[in-house]
Amino acid sequence: MGFDMSVRVRFPPSPTGEPHVGNLRTALFNWLFARHHGGAFVLRIEDTDRERLVPGAVEAIMDALLWLGLEWDEGPDPRDPSRDVGPYGPYVQSRRLELYQQEARRLVEAGHAYYCYCSPERLEQVRREQMARREPPRYDRRCRDLSEGERREMEAQGVTPVVRFRTPLSGETSFHDLIRGEIVVRNDTLDDFVLLKSDGYPVYHLASVVDDHHMRITHVLRGEEWIPSTPRHVLLYDAFGWEPPQFAHLPMILGPDRSKLSKRHGDMSVRELRERGYLPEALFNFLGLLGWSLDDHTEIIDRETFIRHFDLDRVSPSPAIFNQEKLDWMNGVYIRSLPPEELATRLLPYLERSFGRVDRGLVARAVPLLQERIRTLAEAADMAGFLFAERVEPSLGDLLGKKFTGTPGEAGRALLAALERLQGLEEWTAQALEGALRPLAAELGLKTGDLFMLLRVAVTGRTVSPPLFQSMELLGRERTLGRLEAALGRLRAETG
Repeated sequence: MGFDMSVRVRFPPSPTGEPHVGNLRTALFNWLFARHHGGAFVLRIEDTDRERLVPGAVEAIMDALLWLGLEWDEGPDPRDPSRDVGPYGPYVQSRRLELYQQEARRLVEAGHAYYCYCSPERLEQVRREQMARREPPRYDRRCRDLSEGERREMEAQGVTPVVRFRTPLSGETSFHDLIRGEIVVRNDTLDDFVLLKSDGYPVYHLASVVDDHHMRITHVLRGEEWIPSTPRHVLLYDAFGWEPPQFAHLPMILGPDRSKLSKRHGDMSVRELRERGYLPEALFNFLGLLGWSLDDHTEIIDRETFIRHFDLDRVSPSPAIFNQEKLDWMNGVYIRSLPPEELATRLLPYLERSFGRVDRGLVARAVPLLQERIRTLAEAADMAGFLFAERVEPSLGDLLGKKFTGTPGEAGRALLAALERLQGLEEWTAQALEGALRPLAAELGLKTGDLFMLLRVAVTGRTVSPPLFQSMELLGRERTLGRLEAALGRLRAETG
């Protein structure tokens, strides 16, 4: 699908909270479309819903985009959001109010819009009455054809009006969706929607259309929940006498049970995804496949391949399924592909979050034990925490396990024998440790698995850990022996 015009797309988040998976997927598809066609990706902050603004949300949105590598060509300056980068700013809607008011007045003067003086109380009463009659609630158009005298009378009473669009009462409005084909709506199913509120702030419909026109947007890629709004936007473009952009409505993202995506399905904010240790390149890959595919089987796709192949002809109109297990698997694949030194660098902040300052060299030496076993960076703090914690305190139940629950004295004898064997060990390597301890199991009349589990819990505090002997080698002679002594002392104190 080629385009002659220079492609310009926009990502227009509202700063009403932290960006989530759905927001980021929309941003990614716009960014990929722009990059594939050599066009521009515009970031626009839609902050006209003043009651829902959340402090810090603009910075969170920009941080999320930059973390994922979605640099914008035009928009607020990432170093200072009060400044703009690009020729069509400001890129924050609250700084464009005069333009919206001017364009709304132009529609009124041309007869495509009108002033409405109805109070919120009256509108609520009309809504209740319509619902009681089982009619769809909508404005009853009371102010649509007020005389000049009636308008002057309302203004003399100090009523500040809103501006409503004069929707045609008959006929149809249609548009071609690049993903879904032709969509046609009867005009008598649309209401006379508000364009400008009484406080002078625009609603989404007006601000979006005005900005997309003035910012030269050629393609609007947004979620399918905006399909019902698009006929209104097409009518607005027609009223202004402007050429509308091309529209593409992206598929919804559902949970594995095909219900709306929610927390229980793993829907997380970008901040939570980062805190849990997902790599931006893995998330980029995962989100890129939520509604688009390269072919019928390729799952691991790098950024350059996405850019080379991404277009709307392979975007599906069917809902995309967010599968947490697939994200975890994919993140593990990307973790295993990192150079060990790079993985150590990325693990450092997650380990320091749990243990304070840690030895960078020890982290690097631990990487071979972790790289094949973790699926997220945050899992390293749990799996390798025994290396960085001052001490471990396993429960008595974990220490004794199934084998020694009824015979704690036998567990104590095994720990003592292991301690004595290791204290005389000259070389502290995984190979030497295994060479010393494997024969000990037979000497004690124990299965190797039972002895090794006892030692694993004593040394790491966990029943599941990286391989025992490599763990002991990393932990070092002094700390390993200290933990075996502590476990032995615990057994003696609690079992007599």
